[in-house]
Amino acid sequence: MSVHMLMPRIGGRATATALRVPALRSALGQSRSTPLMAALMSKRWESTAAAASVQPTAEDVNRLNKLRNIGISAHIDSGKTTVTERILYYTGRIKEIHEVRGKDNVGATMDWMDLEREKGITIQSAATYAEWGGTNLNIIDTPGHVDFTIEVERALRVLDGAVLVLCSVSGVQSQTITVDRQMRRYNVPRISFINKMDRAGANPSRIIDQIRNKLKIPAAALQVPIGSEDAFEGLVDVLTNKAVYYRGSRGEDIVYGEVPAHMVETVNAAREELIATLAEVDDEIGELFIEEKVPNEQQIRAAIRRATIARKFTPVLMGSAIKDKGVQSLLDAVISYLPNPTEITNTMLDIDNGEKVIEVIPHSNQPFVGLAFKLEEGKYGQLTYIRVYQGRLEKGQFAYHVKTGKKIKIARLVRMHSNSMEDVDSVGAGEICALFGIDCASGDTFTDGTVNCSMSTMFVPESVISLSLTPKDKNSPNFSKALNRFQREDPTFRVHVDAESKQTIISGMGELHLDIYVERMRREYNVDCITGKPQVAFRETATSKSKFAYTHKKQTGGSGQYGRVVGYIEPIDSAQHAELPYEFVNNVVGGNIPTQFLPACEKGYMDGLKEGFMVGHPIVGVRMVLEDGQAHMVDSSELAFRLATFNAFREAFKASSPRILEPVMLVEVSAPVEFQGNVLGSLNKRKGMIVDTETQEDYCVVTSEVPLNNMFGYSTELRSATQGKGEFSMEYKRHSPVMHSVQEELIKEHQAKLSEKK
Repeated sequence: MSVHMLMPRIGGRATATALRVPALRSALGQSRSTPLMAALMSKRWESTAAAASVQPTAEDVNRLNKLRNIGISAHIDSGKTTVTERILYYTGRIKEIHEVRGKDNVGATMDWMDLEREKGITIQSAATYAEWGGTNLNIIDTPGHVDFTIEVERALRVLDGAVLVLCSVSGVQSQTITVDRQMRRYNVPRISFINKMDRAGANPSRIIDQIRNKLKIPAAALQVPIGSEDAFEGLVDVLTNKAVYYRGSRGEDIVYGEVPAHMVETVNAAREELIATLAEVDDEIGELFIEEKVPNEQQIRAAIRRATIARKFTPVLMGSAIKDKGVQSLLDAVISYLPNPTEITNTMLDIDNGEKVIEVIPHSNQPFVGLAFKLEEGKYGQLTYIRVYQGRLEKGQFAYHVKTGKKIKIARLVRMHSNSMEDVDSVGAGEICALFGIDCASGDTFTDGTVNCSMSTMFVPESVISLSLTPKDKNSPNFSKALNRFQREDPTFRVHVDAESKQTIISGMGELHLDIYVERMRREYNVDCITGKPQVAFRETATSKSKFAYTHKKQTGGSGQYGRVVGYIEPIDSAQHAELPYEFVNNVVGGNIPTQFLPACEKGYMDGLKEGFMVGHPIVGVRMVLEDGQAHMVDSSELAFRLATFNAFREAFKASSPRILEPVMLVEVSAPVEFQGNVLGSLNKRKGMIVDTETQEDYCVVTSEVPLNNMFGYSTELRSATQGKGEFSMEYKRHSPVMHSVQEELIKEHQAKLSEKK
């Protein structure tokens, strides 16, 4: 496995470091040196200031003001897809509603894959568009399962706002916290929607407290429920002081009424709490609050919008999507409080100006800049989803792939609605569209050629689990075709061939992630595969400083090989150096190692990192400091110093009290209270460390940290221990040292494998 595969790619809206990777910079440099790019540079956009001075048309400003790009994100089974289905119904995009696990076996519109409909989960993010109250909405429904977290990651990278859906009983769960972290990474404002208000044990005030305490963001309710659980009838709007009821067969008829007499005090208290919360995050309301003046409805709405877009506050709405209540009010809030594309600051890197960070101007009369954020293989070839950040993309025009410098003709331009599409002639700034037949990777930038800029890429988490994969029919050409396609579509799905066993190894984010791809190979490519035992992504690291002084000397008649290196290795904190969990430091003075051989020394160190010397897994968290050395006038060469450094690193590493690191998962188990003892026992048996236990009505939630190596087969054990009523989710937390006894076992297993191959 190459070292580059281990490095997470960091990116964000205003992150310039994403493209400061030497390999990528050299690729970009090559693209500039082509005759095509040289010709383009001669016609280059004169300056950002000149472009910024071009005023947008009134029509374009009006279009952008009436545009929202939103994502629906949440923990598993919080009701994201059900909420999206109602949004499509109420906006007129679909004529009838189908449920995720409906008896009609049709399935929700956004879960279009057969696997999604069978399992009742969202696997791929699906895009659609709709219109509400004269405002256009681009909506992306994302998966809730941690195994498909890259789908949430790339959706949030290109969206301007999000709806965070929470269950009225379970509240903030493990994946909710992950989604919150992703929203913060890409500076995405959010509205919170407490769903499932008809469930037994629904408690919105507790969920709002969890948003404040667990997600660390001020929150306040804009609505108060009329009844709860089975008696949930409607909502009271705190701002207008009106009761809202959702009548009709599908809640499409909205009826307004007076606040029920028994709720007047509750509604007044909720309004006071909303104003007090806003006073802490908004200056205008804060001044009125100090002066003991009561803000009017318009002032409160304006403050909610300002604080939400500034990510200082999240307004909380509630309802029950399955019972067709509250979704129209959510749509109104999306338009009122989430930003349009001009209210979000996006940045790009000016490649010709030392990767200077410049601001994107989100208007259609600017030079075109777009980001490919998702790839999908369709019946017409590769479908590339693009967010147009600046300028306009038109059918028939030419675009330029920044990384390669290739000129591409836009033959077909479509808007997506789940797995169906609608042809369009052009799309303006701020829109999301899809193209056919374009050869690119996820995260690539396209321009019209007048600018040479690149958007920062997205964060791709490290894979945590691997499987060996062998096709039953070894002559099938579809095996490699399927693996290549899946790698292009999903950056967290990685494939390599083990150098020793010659087996194909697939790596991903969890058991379910890999199972889905194995099943898709069978269904979509008719390739049946035999999977091996899951392999955990162990790492090796040094725990103490270790010196080296190694001489590589080889005489073969004629010029030989000679290189001597002196220095030490020492541990570094991988968590603090997550972007690059290794470091090579050159402290050689006096020219004892000629400068032309220093890159070879670094390559030798990199060779040593690729495969550890205890169990063959990559080495992380080690700094190598080169202090001295010696060269020979005739026999020294790049190869000699590369081998000298590699062998020096190996010897020093073995003497540095090395440890094996294993991935530790944050596991959250929820089950009825009567099974709490069984749950705790099952986690302790798997060497789990209990972090927190919480009781919510009749359910308990146990949070623990468990080594991934001990989690295989846990779903079956949990089902039997809780009579099928328990469920769990897990996400990667960190790599931690294994116990000494486990380390010895792993080393013995590795040695046995090596001896078998001999």
